[in-house]
Amino acid sequence: MKKNMGSTDRLVRLLLSFAMATLALTGLVTGTLGIILLAAAGIFLLTSIVGMCPIYTLISFNTCPRKKTV
Repeated sequence: MKKNMGSTDRLVRLLLSFAMATLALTGLVTGTLGIILLAAAGIFLLTSIVGMCPIYTLISFNTCPRKKTV
């Protein structure tokens, strides 16, 4: 797998995943929306750890900094 996420993108996803999981697990958001938030938090956490987003691959988007060639 080729990484397509930069460090800022990964950090934002990590913070969002913790916020969404906190909302769902503390009971502030319940029901179907709580389940959706937990699922989205899991996906954001996974893509943040791996550094690759499948949707970015489909739309040919990349937030990784370009490597300088000499």
